[in-house]
Amino acid sequence: VAAKEALDVSSESPATKKLYGLDDDVTRDYGTRCLIARRLVERGVRFVQLFLGSQPWDNHANIRGRLPQLCARTDKPCAALVKDLKERGLLDTTLVHWGGEIGRLPVIQGKDMKKCGRDHNGQGFSMWLAGGGIKGGMTYGETDEFGHRAVLDKMTPNDYQATVLHLFGLDHTQLVYEHNGRKHRLTANQECRVVREILQNG
Repeated sequence: VAAKEALDVSSESPATKKLYGLDDDVTRDYGTRCLIARRLVERGVRFVQLFLGSQPWDNHANIRGRLPQLCARTDKPCAALVKDLKERGLLDTTLVHWGGEIGRLPVIQGKDMKKCGRDHNGQGFSMWLAGGGIKGGMTYGETDEFGHRAVLDKMTPNDYQATVLHLFGLDHTQLVYEHNGRKHRLTANQECRVVREILQNG
């Protein structure tokens, strides 16, 4: 009930609705989610997560048919969110992360070329960040020529956690939580670092 006003996008201008793709059946659903995200950020909500229902990105089959459809649903609304946050002066203090749990292998899964997909790949995959202290317009890291594994400027999951926590003003070596009577750190399992090469202020 408390969030009713924030979730109501009817007061947004026609130009804003068009920016997010609310005028198009393909982009309306995710565009509405992105627009609500901006409205929540404006109202001081500190963490907002957006999802497409039914885990559609796990393309083990029919990647040729499904992946372009997913991109068509999400590309315009994502760009609108970043642009809108920037125009409203919110991007500098809002970290936008686009990513998932894992990448995809650079080889097909399945024998039927028309219905094939791609299996999981945890050795090399991409995500993007915007705002919140991140340098704009750059790429960090490279995979091998096949896109199979990271080979240059590797960023481990713990490096990523340490960097995001740094942007939140937290020292990953000091942040602990208790579980079963013991203290744990998010980044305790391996060596890691804040990846300063991607930060505006290093």
